[in-house]
This record gives sequence, C-alpha cells and structure tokens, in this order.
Amino acid sequence: MNDDDPFLSEEELALHARLKELRQEHSDLDASIDALMHMPLPDQLMIARLKRKKLTLRDEIVKLEAIVLPDIIA
Repeated sequence: MNDDDPFLSEEELALHARLKELRQEHSDLDASIDALMHMPLPDQLMIARLKRKKLTLRDEIVKLEAIVLPDIIA
C-alpha cells in the first residue's frame, strides 16, 4: 500500500500508478521528439506521429486527472 495516503483504495492506487506511467511516457515522447528535431535531417513524418501520440497521451492524462483529482467547489 502507498505510505503517502493510506486511505486510497486499490482502484485509486491503480489509477495513480497508470497516471504516473502516462506522464513518464509523455515525457519520454517529448525527449524523443526533441532529439529527432535536432538531427541534421529530421524525419518529419516520425515527428508528426510522435506528436500525435503525445497529444493522445495528454488527453488520457487529463481524463485520469479529472477522476483522481475531482474539482472541489468550496
């Protein structure tokens, strides 16, 4: 169990773990895109594909964040 918040259910812990994975993958894609763009002859098609995948990941991250961190109206 996670020592940070002992009141999280297994489902919530799984969501947090998935969110962490997606953020890491998003960061890795960002680094890959950056590396490709700095090549002498960058592969524009590959860069475009990676950017689309990065946007898809961002959408999924936003959806999971909405579940994990719901808006609280004070």
